Amino acid sequence: MKKLSFSKVMLWFGLLFLYAPMFILVIYSFNESKLVTVWSGFSPKWYGELFQDTQILEAVWTSLRVAFYSATMAVIIGTMAAFVMTRFRRSWAKLTLSNMITAPLVMPEVITGLSLLLLFVEMADLLGWPAERGMVTVWIAHSTFCAAYVAVVVSSRLRELDLSIEEAAMDLGATRLKTFFLITVPMISPALVAGWFLSFSLSLDDLVIASFASGPGSTTLPMVVFSSVRLGVSPKINALATIIILSVSLVAFLSWYLARRSEKKSREAME
Repeated sequence: MKKLSFSKVMLWFGLLFLYAPMFILVIYSFNESKLVTVWSGFSPKWYGELFQDTQILEAVWTSLRVAFYSATMAVIIGTMAAFVMTRFRRSWAKLTLSNMITAPLVMPEVITGLSLLLLFVEMADLLGWPAERGMVTVWIAHSTFCAAYVAVVVSSRLRELDLSIEEAAMDLGATRLKTFFLITVPMISPALVAGWFLSFSLSLDDLVIASFASGPGSTTLPMVVFSSVRLGVSPKINALATIIILSVSLVAFLSWYLARRSEKKSREAME
């Protein structure tokens, strides 16, 4: 009988530590009792209650829209910033931009949210816009801090590119703009997709910044969940968390399957 090595023991311990709470949450999402800590029988009724809760459904739809728009804008802004950080010559302006882009990565979210709140208030006083905080202000706030993550991901990919390919395209008559969209963008597309999904996840999960930037009618899902927890955890939250875990697991499995399938095809082509 083979003995378990220390590394395998620590691996299984780490997996158990990470996923045991999720497994328990999934089990208790089928609890018939209103008390989340007392098991009284198996029942899927809380899933039906969840899909009848208009507040949670509206919050889910708002969060998905904000996350989609924020991730898209963050990719655009972050890609432009990454291009400047990697392709422009060294100067004080480039150094200042790099520091400003990476600042949200280390800055506490409370400070970021408060500063954006003060910005929106001053803009409303001086320009008359935004008249009130809502989904647009949340979108701007999320795009601001998500762009920093995209810039880091895309800039690391840009530094690895072979510039001779772009130079060859320009030698053949392509403009810089055409070279960027037809040569550079396809080569950095994996980083763009990774940055988009990362921004989508960060925006969907954000609570602190959205609390400062949101207003009436723009309540996101984390805000609804947090307010529900403060008043007492409802079994509907367990059902919602179970659906989120299932969705993330399916996306992760699909990504793994497609990546493995692509790698297998590339190996067969090389052979």
